[in-house]
Amino acid sequence: MKKDMGSPGRHDFLRGYVGDLANVIDFDAIKKAGIRIGADPLGGASVAYWAAIRDAYDLDLTVMNPGVDPTWRFMTLDWDEKIRMDPSSASVMASVVSRKDEFDIVTGNDADADRHGIVTPDGGLLNPNHYLAVAIDYLYAHRPEWRADAAIGKTLVSSSIIDRVAEDLGRRLWEVPVGFKWFVPGLVDGSVAFGGEESAGASFLRRDGSVWTTDKDGIILALLASEILAVTGKTPSVLYGELTEKFGAPVYQRVDAAASKEQKARLGKLSGDDITATELAGDPIIAKLSEAPGNGAAVGGVKVVTEKAWFAARPSGTEDVYKIYAESFEGPEHLKRVQEEAKTIVDAALGA
Repeated sequence: MKKDMGSPGRHDFLRGYVGDLANVIDFDAIKKAGIRIGADPLGGASVAYWAAIRDAYDLDLTVMNPGVDPTWRFMTLDWDEKIRMDPSSASVMASVVSRKDEFDIVTGNDADADRHGIVTPDGGLLNPNHYLAVAIDYLYAHRPEWRADAAIGKTLVSSSIIDRVAEDLGRRLWEVPVGFKWFVPGLVDGSVAFGGEESAGASFLRRDGSVWTTDKDGIILALLASEILAVTGKTPSVLYGELTEKFGAPVYQRVDAAASKEQKARLGKLSGDDITATELAGDPIIAKLSEAPGNGAAVGGVKVVTEKAWFAARPSGTEDVYKIYAESFEGPEHLKRVQEEAKTIVDAALGA
């Protein structure tokens, strides 16, 4: 006999989510400080959520572009003249940035609101890596109920300024391959309190140290910017400047290099031992990684590290190129040298 599973019911996801946000974000501080917030859903699913957050917590919050238009005609085009809701792109966020002086904090989210863009009057659009460093530095100092041994999670291609912030905080750094899925076990059991990736996706625990979500949440990262300003009296842009004075100012960029399908397949299986170079941009290589230090999982490429710079090379899944992520603490010219030598090092390992 077939078991009666009952009739389908209704669940108010919006009300449940918005009501629970107070367990993640300090809304009292935001309201008390009178932070003026501009939130742009970029035509995405968060449009109704931002209005509900404003009303539930009595915030000075303006929903920018509240209309829903399937043609996306309100969007400024990305660098390649395509419509793309990427809140980390200066081109996509151009119309949002143009209104930065109307608010204390302006934010944007992509279509499904799992990514964030942060804009301040004194700094414009923050680089995602820069904001991750600020968020980590703030959260681990202002969440006393988080476990004392809770690690800081970052992807292998995120900025090394996060490494320096983690060391300064006395926290363990948990570096994993690209992909937010790697943070899930730690976020569930509280052993990782924050997980972030360079493409403006991140999440963190509730204020009591329990799990909030095991996926990226662009709304809480956007709201956190207002909490940071309310509590510290400084914008995330100013706080990032203070971090660079302490740890150095990294320069970061991703470029592509041509590769055949066969070369991409070999790159995905390369071992650190296949890298024969001993120096990168004039400095000794201290690590050649094909497995992530945090969990030992294969990175699907290689990462080469010195004291002053690093690069990572990974095959593209859609084009006949491989991606070179690189960062230098010695400035743009040094970064360019790192990128050039990275291609030479990888091509040699691939037998190109």
